Amino acid sequence: MKLVKGIVIAAGVFIFGASASVYSQSVGLTRSVVLKEDVSVPNREAVIARVEIAPGGVADWHTHPGDEISYVADGDIVLFVAGQPPRKISKGEGFVVPAGIVHSAKNEGTTPIKLVGVYVVEKGKPLASPAPAPAQ
Repeated sequence: MKLVKGIVIAAGVFIFGASASVYSQSVGLTRSVVLKEDVSVPNREAVIARVEIAPGGVADWHTHPGDEISYVADGDIVLFVAGQPPRKISKGEGFVVPAGIVHSAKNEGTTPIKLVGVYVVEKGKPLASPAPAPAQ
């Protein structure tokens, strides 16, 4: 019984530590899932999320297991995509990041950025996974 209890505690510490490291990469970012539903493509689902990035906040380098299609509802976002120059995307505009592409975003303004993110992703995979910053 002691061994099982020790394994459960160790697993909990590992899971908590892994979660903490993922969340610590994005400072000032919140993502709230509004809807998750199957689509017509086998083994894929659509996820709609409200995303907010606080002033000075950063969505550190990451990937998604499917395409990201986002609309900027409020604020101006600076989008960084591996191998591309930074892009400023303003309120009323949108952007697409293909599956598996390493990217990041930053709020360089003084008001929160509000996005509507639509993701068509592989079922059963995390919505976002940390990725190393690309070499410059």
